[in-house]
Amino acid sequence: MSHPDRRAIFFGGVPTRGIYDNMKTAVTTVFTGKERVFNRRFLVMTAHYMVEPTACSPAAGWEKGQVENQVQTARGRFFQPRLRFASIEELNGWLEAECRRWAETHPHPEQKEWTVAEAWEAERPALQPILAPFDGFHENEHSVSGTCLISFDRNRYSVMAKAVRRTVQVRAYADRIVVRCQGEVVAEHPRFFGRDRTVYNPWHYLPVLVTKPGALRNGAPFQDWDLPPALARLRRKLGAGDEADRRFVRVLAAVLIDGLDLVEAAVREALAAGTVSDDVILNILARRREPPRPLTIITSEDLELEHPPLADCGRYDQLRGLHAAA
Repeated sequence: MSHPDRRAIFFGGVPTRGIYDNMKTAVTTVFTGKERVFNRRFLVMTAHYMVEPTACSPAAGWEKGQVENQVQTARGRFFQPRLRFASIEELNGWLEAECRRWAETHPHPEQKEWTVAEAWEAERPALQPILAPFDGFHENEHSVSGTCLISFDRNRYSVMAKAVRRTVQVRAYADRIVVRCQGEVVAEHPRFFGRDRTVYNPWHYLPVLVTKPGALRNGAPFQDWDLPPALARLRRKLGAGDEADRRFVRVLAAVLIDGLDLVEAAVREALAAGTVSDDVILNILARRREPPRPLTIITSEDLELEHPPLADCGRYDQLRGLHAAA
């Protein structure tokens, strides 16, 4: 446990591998003594967590030995023997539970009468809370191919068709990648760490599917498409064949206008009524787009007229008679 007022990060004066991909060099320029120019992204992180970076001398590993020893200690304590996990979420959950268990069963190295967990609880009131995790990502630019794909880290990922043949910014996180085009998110995928794999999101190709309905059965992005339950049921009831594909794509095309939630609701309503007609589903959506009828205006008693006007068309006849008499 460190003192709550001591906020410092110690690292070597030579290039070191940082926490995130875009901080491979924590120090970009080394001057005389302890003066350094730090990586801009690294300074953003230290400002976020309110810590003060302190540089070690070049080629003086003993100045940061305690930090590296702690890494080795943590590896031996929690990761030996080497374990396997299905996902990074499962790993993080297991690691948090193991850290809490270890802290509750081991004494503090300096305050022997307390466990590590008890010392942590005593120290917590003096610490400032972290309002949000640091948005740590590595960003670079990529070009979108004519098949709505970008190449990143030896794999390919799909993006929305609107970004085809344009330059996009790819933000790589530890667990996902986010693709942006002119400030708009055009794709988000779980990050794959193998190689030579193509990761599709079929919804990215919906505008293309509208013009080429035959791709629904033969297009690579639509193989084993995990559709929402209502749409999957509609597709089964429509059957197979070119005409069935065309009718189903007509319903899918409405997602571009009304959104997936409204289209699903319309499909459920049609199925509940015992019909699988695409025309009926589109009619339901069109009806829901109509503006609501205006509510009847209720006038308070104070604003009511003492002598409300009467709709009497006979008055025109009276006026005509008076005019004729004159």
